[in-house]
Amino acid sequence: MRISTFFYTLKQGVINIFRNKLFSLASIATISACLFLFGLFYAVILNFQNVVHTAEEDVSVTVFFKDGTTQEEMEQIGAQIRARDEVSEAKFISADEAWAEWAPENIGEDYNEIYTENPLEGMDNYEIYMNDVSKQESLVSWLESIPQVDNVRHSEIAATTLTGVNALVAYTSVGIIAILLAVSVFLINNTVMIGISVRKSEIEIMKYIGATDFFVRSPFVIEGILIGLIGSLLPLGLIYVLYKKFIDYVMIEFPSLSGLLQFLPVSEIYRTLLPVCMGLGAGIGFLGSFITVRKHLRV
Repeated sequence: MRISTFFYTLKQGVINIFRNKLFSLASIATISACLFLFGLFYAVILNFQNVVHTAEEDVSVTVFFKDGTTQEEMEQIGAQIRARDEVSEAKFISADEAWAEWAPENIGEDYNEIYTENPLEGMDNYEIYMNDVSKQESLVSWLESIPQVDNVRHSEIAATTLTGVNALVAYTSVGIIAILLAVSVFLINNTVMIGISVRKSEIEIMKYIGATDFFVRSPFVIEGILIGLIGSLLPLGLIYVLYKKFIDYVMIEFPSLSGLLQFLPVSEIYRTLLPVCMGLGAGIGFLGSFITVRKHLRV
C-alpha cells in the first residue's frame, strides 16, 4: 500500500466516524461500557486470585519419618521434595526446634522444669508449601510411597475448596468476557452497516472508475478499529482513577482490613489490563467491521 493510499484510507475512516455521529457514539459508549465492566471484573478477579493464592501458600503438607531414618536420608528426601514443580518451599523442622517453638506458647517459659525430656522426640518433619494446591493429592501420594515416610498430614478439604474456587472464577470469567465481546461486536456491526448504506452511491461510483475491493473496504475497517481504540481508552482512564481512590478509601476508612486484604498495586493491574483492553478494543472494532463489510458490501 502506498503512503498516500494509507493516509487517504485513514482519513476516510475518521470521516466515517463523524459522518455517523450517533451510531459511532453508541458504539464507543457500548465498547467503553463493556470494557469498563471487563476492567472492573478483571481487577476484582486478580485481587481475588491474589487472596486465594495467599491462602494457598498457607496450606501445608507435613511429612513425618519412621524411627531409624537417618539425617542423611531426610536430607535426600528433602532435596527430592524441593525439586518437584508444585513445591514452592520445603522447611525442615527438627523435633527440638518444634518443641522449642511450641512449648513456651502452650506450657510456659518454665517448660524445661516440667518436661525433662522432649516429648516430640523422633518427630522430625518437613513442612511443605505448594504453588499449586490442586496438585496436593498427587504430591501426597508420592510422599506416601517413600519407604522412610511414616505419616503425611494434609488438609484435603482446604485443597479441594481452593481448587473449586479457582475453577469457578475461571469459568465465570470466560462466560462474562464472551458476553461482553459479543455485545460489542454487534454494535460495531450496526455502525459499519449504517456507514455502508449512507455511502452506497459513492461506493458504486468508486467501483465504476476502477477502485479495488481493498481500497473500498479499508476505510470501514479503519473506522471500526478507531472506534474500538477510543472505546478502550475511556474506561482505562476511569478504572485507573476509581481503583486508586477505592484502595485509598478502604485503607483509610477500614484500617483493620489492611491485614486481611492485600490489594495489588494499580501498576501491576495495568501491566496486563492496558495492552489487553486496547487489543480487545481494536480487535472488536476490526472483527465487527470486517464481518459487516464482507456481509453487506457486495463489491
